[in-house]
Amino acid sequence: MKPHFFAMVASVLLFASCTENIDMSDRYTFKEETITSYLEKHEQYSEYLRILGEVKVSRRSESTLRQLLSARGNYTVFAPDNDAIQAYLDSLVARDIISEPSWDSFTDPVKLDSIYKVIVFNSIIDGGDDIDPYQTSSFPNENDEFGLANMNERKLRVNYGKVEPDSIYINGINLMSMKNRDIPAINGFIHGMHNVIAPSNETLGDIFHGMIDSQKEGFLVTARLLQACDLLDTLSKEKDEVYEDLYQTEQIAPSVSGVPTEYCPSYTPEHRKYGFTIFAETDEFWSNTIGKPAKDITIQDIRDYIQKENLCPGAVDDNNYKDVNNALNQFITYHMLPMRLPKNKLTIHFTEKNWYWANPGAYTIPVWEIYTTMGKRRLLKIYEAGPSGPDGFYLNRFPRLNNGRHGNYKENGCDPGKEGVPIDIPENMEDLSLVNGIIYPINRVLAYDDNTRDNFLRTRMRFDITSIFPEFMNNDLRPDLVGTQKTKHIYIPTNEEYSYLADVEIGSESMFNYLSGRGSNWANYQGDELNVIGCYELTFRLPPVPRRTTYEIRYLVGAGSSYRSMCQVYFGTDKKNLPAQGIPLDLRMGGLYRHTGAGDLPSIVGWEEDTDDDDYNAEVDKKMRANGFMKGPAYYNLLTNRSWTARDCEYTTRRIIVTATMDPDEVYYVRFKNVLDDKSKQFYMDFIELCPKEVYDNPYEPEDIW
Repeated sequence: MKPHFFAMVASVLLFASCTENIDMSDRYTFKEETITSYLEKHEQYSEYLRILGEVKVSRRSESTLRQLLSARGNYTVFAPDNDAIQAYLDSLVARDIISEPSWDSFTDPVKLDSIYKVIVFNSIIDGGDDIDPYQTSSFPNENDEFGLANMNERKLRVNYGKVEPDSIYINGINLMSMKNRDIPAINGFIHGMHNVIAPSNETLGDIFHGMIDSQKEGFLVTARLLQACDLLDTLSKEKDEVYEDLYQTEQIAPSVSGVPTEYCPSYTPEHRKYGFTIFAETDEFWSNTIGKPAKDITIQDIRDYIQKENLCPGAVDDNNYKDVNNALNQFITYHMLPMRLPKNKLTIHFTEKNWYWANPGAYTIPVWEIYTTMGKRRLLKIYEAGPSGPDGFYLNRFPRLNNGRHGNYKENGCDPGKEGVPIDIPENMEDLSLVNGIIYPINRVLAYDDNTRDNFLRTRMRFDITSIFPEFMNNDLRPDLVGTQKTKHIYIPTNEEYSYLADVEIGSESMFNYLSGRGSNWANYQGDELNVIGCYELTFRLPPVPRRTTYEIRYLVGAGSSYRSMCQVYFGTDKKNLPAQGIPLDLRMGGLYRHTGAGDLPSIVGWEEDTDDDDYNAEVDKKMRANGFMKGPAYYNLLTNRSWTARDCEYTTRRIIVTATMDPDEVYYVRFKNVLDDKSKQFYMDFIELCPKEVYDNPYEPEDIW
């Protein structure tokens, strides 16, 4: 386990006396105070105020946090009172970090400074110029994270009602005062705290190493599997330090402008973080399944179970656990995603049919994400049913849906073998939510067995384009839950500048933008899009397929703009020598019109608005397919009109760009290259679909319109 003093001191003990007698009668109110001036007038925050005066805002600033909180801004401050800070010192004594619960116990000024930073950087969320400070009325839902990180670059979680119905905890164990909360200042809000907020800086690698060293049960079997497959060092990665240095020294430009587009400037990501999500069977599950206490379960026991249940068909059962073809390696890596997914990002709600931005918690129809796992690349589906199915999140659930032309896309039940694995969200995620990842308990076995592969084979697989690139989730780019000007338009460096996206090549004359779409009325799936400008050339790796068969690769185009370009599509397995696919793709071609800079011209697509005659509508769909086009899905709304879906919109069409036999053991790439001279034209990407022949050419059950 790597030494990490900041990590050692960052965890705070939950002390017993968390209850308080509530008296709301003498709540302090005022009109013209800064956060600093309020703290100065209240003795119970004197220690916190002193520490604020000891810590600089950053390495490049001489200003202290005390000065910062006396200036204009939008700050949310979780201010620990003197008793909370003393209790934190007591906890450091209990952990043998200091000998006495006193600041005089620190003989090393560097360690003292790190403790000061733990206390104050974790307590402040800076909303900048755009974002209002958080009142309790705007706190996120149970176990969800705030949209903004604190000054320690950590996302804080909220929990409710453990002691009193109105009690609030930050990160599960840190109790907020009921009396001193929502205190308004002219530059933010203050929430008094009975604990110091000090989230652990341990990584997933640290946690699993600790489980093995201490033989602590909970996920001990999972920890041993990860160790056997030599994955613990991987799970210790936090940041790409090379990128950090390039950004801090401005060798990577903080923003990019100058290209004639409405979206400039675009802001470069500040970090390139690594992240992981692990869905782990509990030790209780393994003990009940294997018939031994978890501490006695061996690697051979798990190998025998994998073979007996045929959980990894085609894999090799040998001792080379580091090999991606090994059964044990394939089993454990299927539980791992290369991105950190907090609860409020397991699925993404935004434009699904009948969803309404003014009531974002009122879910309507099922939502899902399909991601590519670590190790041998395979598909893993995260599913949320909404009001028509079971509560919560499921892995690899494939229900029956009311997906007819006049259906509502809600669940009609689920056949045996398709129910999926429920994801457990514990009431307190404090020990499971780490700096670089999250562990979610599961109590059914998760495997990419024959049944799972066959279920995917009968599924049209739709991927929001950014779901293919883990960096968008790991660096808090997708989805944009904040909505500032800086977070709406993100510039991704070209490969000549730095390979920010793994397995993506961005040509040197490309301006690669991610547009979150939040606050815009675009006709986009999940609101966001990729938008590349210039003499662009873009190559990336596609998700894997479940079985060897013929697939259509479809690409959604929003052609309602004369800004769109034309590009040549290439596809194959040799990234350096991809063959061209058909004629260039005209991204200006809508269902009714070709939207050019010189005006609208007739389209060749054959799109017609749906009528009351389903047979006629089906014939229109067939004619469009003959031309290589499909209507947009009925699954999601256009935000300009909640009754208007992508299927109803003539410029939102799917293009069938490739039809090919694909194999699950091959890696496939697609390339898009500009064929126009106009550098201001845009290459637009919203989502792609991998659709098996068993779905689009099924003689018994035609592909649905959703």
